[in-house]
Amino acid sequence: MKGQRGARLASEFQKEITSIISRDLRNKYPSISAIISVTGADVAPDLKTAKIYLSIFDTDEQKRQQSFEIIKENSGFIRHELSSRMTIRTVPVLTFIFDVSAEYGSHIDDILKNL
Repeated sequence: MKGQRGARLASEFQKEITSIISRDLRNKYPSISAIISVTGADVAPDLKTAKIYLSIFDTDEQKRQQSFEIIKENSGFIRHELSSRMTIRTVPVLTFIFDVSAEYGSHIDDILKNL
């Protein structure tokens, strides 16, 4: 979503989804990875859909995938919590996307160090 309103909504979605995952979802699923970061939100102009970008930091790849699956399965719960926290007419359908940009940046740094 372009414009000042879109940027403001994306920022609010990021902040609230981070709060929901770190508090409410972690209480339901204690096995979820320790560090989960919402790196971005892309809200459609009609507020029907939103892409939420997540970075999950964990040494165990299987646990990282399991945490991402738990979040994807609970997208309805997260959307419901958003509707109760935000004063917005419609809460978009959330699509979670695994963001690997931090890992890619770390990989590039390692390559540059070895040159």
